[in-house]
Amino acid sequence: MFESDSLLRLLPALAAVLAVSACSHVTPVSRGDSDEFATTLPQQPVPPEHNAGAIYQPASSQALFEDFKARRVGDVLTVVLSERTDASKSANTSTSKDSSVDISNPTIAGRPVTRNGVPILDNRLSGSRSFDGSGDSSQSNRLDGSIAVTVAEVLPNGNLVVQGERWLAINQGQEYIRLRGIVRPVDIRADNTVLSTQVADAQLAYGGRGAVADSNRQGWASRFFNSGWWPF
Repeated sequence: MFESDSLLRLLPALAAVLAVSACSHVTPVSRGDSDEFATTLPQQPVPPEHNAGAIYQPASSQALFEDFKARRVGDVLTVVLSERTDASKSANTSTSKDSSVDISNPTIAGRPVTRNGVPILDNRLSGSRSFDGSGDSSQSNRLDGSIAVTVAEVLPNGNLVVQGERWLAINQGQEYIRLRGIVRPVDIRADNTVLSTQVADAQLAYGGRGAVADSNRQGWASRFFNSGWWPF
């Protein structure tokens, strides 16, 4: 009886501990699902039995008068995001067409062709059609910030293929920034940064997942009725 009373007194405390642990749960940060933006690790040093030199190491060498800018596979480079785009387009179209055909009743042998005194070959046709169309489109985007990426490949001409992503989990949502492109070593500044406007063949994506992103997305029925498949 004594043990059962002790367990009953401990139940509220256990429930409180479970409630606190549940409230402190944070959505874990997930890694990306695309290999094109995955972090690239540096090259591993050559094993001693296959190493042709004792001092020079291609994977970790550093020249005497060389700075620490990104130049090898796996090196980290910071890309300063400064993206601004503004685009607008307008179109107006107007067409019209009027047509008419008038065929009078013919006269045969000096008499019109009639039936019960009514001309039967007297015809008149007319038609009119018109079309007016107009459209306007404008778009403006802005993205500021920075993202650290890694060198994935060194091209034969010395340019660097960089890629990387950053994930941030806040409450029930996740935000991510992804970047991939080609950087010239001469564009890398002294603090190991480069502007996003100097990244060639840039693939830049910003999006999110979770409850907030799902609530801001149209349902499948709304997407169908607003798509080109809807005939009306």
